[in-house]
Amino acid sequence: MVPPDPVDARLLAVLAESGRAAVHEIAQRLGMDPREAAMRLITLSGSGLPLLVGVECDPNGVRRALANAAAYGSYVGGPPSGPYAVNQSGPHPVQQQPYPPQGPVSQPFPAQPQATWGPPQSAGWVRADQPQPKPVVSRTGKIGTALEADSLEGARLSIQLIEVVDPADFLFTAAGYKLAEGERAVVVHTEVTNTSQVPYTSLPDMYLVLVTKTGETVTKAPVSLSSRPAHKLGVAPGETAGGHSVFVLPDATEVIQVRWSVRPEVDLNTLVWTVED
Repeated sequence: MVPPDPVDARLLAVLAESGRAAVHEIAQRLGMDPREAAMRLITLSGSGLPLLVGVECDPNGVRRALANAAAYGSYVGGPPSGPYAVNQSGPHPVQQQPYPPQGPVSQPFPAQPQATWGPPQSAGWVRADQPQPKPVVSRTGKIGTALEADSLEGARLSIQLIEVVDPADFLFTAAGYKLAEGERAVVVHTEVTNTSQVPYTSLPDMYLVLVTKTGETVTKAPVSLSSRPAHKLGVAPGETAGGHSVFVLPDATEVIQVRWSVRPEVDLNTLVWTVED
């Protein structure tokens, strides 16, 4: 087997660390396009490596979403299994049969939950059969404050910003990494408590970012420190999990906030902690 290139090696290292993870989570940790990560993993799987690349869903939820999308579509048609005209090469063409009489087009449909389509883990992805996140009372705080949010699966989370080490160059270099000229490292320590009976299955710091004075965001670096362990995938009901996120940014950049979101973009469940000098 041909040795993997450096990017493939990083993919395999992250996968080996967790053993099981979604492709978009691995891509987020490495700062990669999920489509590129998926193609590389599929190629590696076909090369003989002991890994499987798959997809998982709630079959009933997907069927309901499809049914809702069809119900709110702009067309009117008969039952899916009804006869329809087709072109065939045989000697006896199939004749089109009339559909049963349809009701008026303007007749209202019964109220049903509407499904919104979009990429998984994005603002456009809404499971019609899952409870939607509820607005939280307080979404801002300071270092040491625990704030509450809901996951996409409906898990109720309490997230506490324990510590922000800035600069953390000594921790970064002690782990064997090197900073480029004009760069510094920042380490953020958070703890996540699942206060519900619903498992939280995502990486707790997947969308944890630093916010700079100019309004820009800094995503975490794809590294982990032996002295400051990273978050592991998922938090079981009733459990508390801690972890450290590492950021690398220009030395002159001023960090004013730490922000956590359940999605890549800001929404009602976004939490913000103010960082004071």
